[in-house]
Amino acid sequence: MTKQIYDLCGVGIGPFNLGMAALADGTGLTSIFLEKNDSFNWHPGMLINGTDLQVPFLADLVTFADPTSPYTFLNYLHKQNRLYSFFFFQRLDIPRREYNEYAKWVADQLPSCRFDAEVTNVRSHDGLYEITVNENETIYARHVVLGTGSVPMMPPGFHPSEDVIHSNFFLQHKAHLQKGKAITVIGSGQSAAEIFYELLTEKDKHGYKLAWLTRSSGFLQLESAKLGQEVFSPDYVNYFKNLSYEKRKQSLDELEHLRNGVDAATLKAIYDEMYHRSIYGKDEAVLIQPLTEVNGFENGRLHCRQWQEAVTFEFPADRVVLATGYKPHLPEWFHQMKEYIEWEDEHFFRIDDEYRVIFKDSRPNHLFTLTNLEMASGTGATNLGLSVRRNQVILNAIAGKKLFQLDLDTVFQNFSAPFIKEAIFHKKSRG
Repeated sequence: MTKQIYDLCGVGIGPFNLGMAALADGTGLTSIFLEKNDSFNWHPGMLINGTDLQVPFLADLVTFADPTSPYTFLNYLHKQNRLYSFFFFQRLDIPRREYNEYAKWVADQLPSCRFDAEVTNVRSHDGLYEITVNENETIYARHVVLGTGSVPMMPPGFHPSEDVIHSNFFLQHKAHLQKGKAITVIGSGQSAAEIFYELLTEKDKHGYKLAWLTRSSGFLQLESAKLGQEVFSPDYVNYFKNLSYEKRKQSLDELEHLRNGVDAATLKAIYDEMYHRSIYGKDEAVLIQPLTEVNGFENGRLHCRQWQEAVTFEFPADRVVLATGYKPHLPEWFHQMKEYIEWEDEHFFRIDDEYRVIFKDSRPNHLFTLTNLEMASGTGATNLGLSVRRNQVILNAIAGKKLFQLDLDTVFQNFSAPFIKEAIFHKKSRG
């Protein structure tokens, strides 16, 4: 009996690999995408009512590659009879809940997407990858695309419990959090701001004290200037990937505010709420404090340090929300390949221009990655719009031909030193 061999197998179905599946549909490539969960659900613990994506709706799963695709967000609106409603909504950004519903709609239409299918091993053998699913099934593919995303990052000194949660699980634990006497949110990004605002507007109903602490120097606004946003472009990625390792690492630190700031509308909403609450006197049950490291939690007290003043103090809290970000999730089967892979440092493996993981040996079957891309794509590594471009590059590489046109010169800025052919200015003589 002849075994089926797929051109590509995607491991994990988050937005990145779901976009890959949508673009691969109809190209002639045979593909399968595997996800251990029973359905698509994008950060359900942060689908807070009233929150929006930080990128315009054009950064959906496919539009930057093919605006005529049946899997665009606009077609989703059309099929849901919501196109006029969105037209009168008059905004480029979309509710986070609606993005999740859109992605579910796409996943439900794609026969290549298979849920309840956990990949437990991947092995390179005889020019193919053998992918073990649910420990008892083997799938064969010429290439694998790693799209296992990220997992919540717990800082040292904290252990997850009913009273100490990561922001990723906020909605699942919200009711329990609000039974506490003192809730502290830790972090300075968009998630921290949204959770603080949600808890602030409902504080009086529950009677808790509320604090927002961050080690950052301030509660900084996301860079929204049009020229500033051009670092989330194919041109910048093309520039960034050709820098030295040291320059790329330095650049990540310098541009951190571009992806970890807070949306201006959220900061405005928080300030307006605080102002209205202060009409009859400042609310002493609310604290907002930057410049503060939080180094642990025990016996209902946070161990804090105001690092600019070098002053340590204890802060009371019986509920803690850690909006402390995420780290790449690399499955165990990937770690088993570690010694065969070339690494830039202890955290980042080397990736070529087509997002192949670089192995020490020469192999015809490739492992592409959509995970752990900071040193390959810069500050746009997790940007939804740029994920479409990466998928175009990978699908072209797998097909061995140009399925998608990959244009540069997409922005007004020039990031490299300009090459000037000739610039001679003549001044006419009057005599």
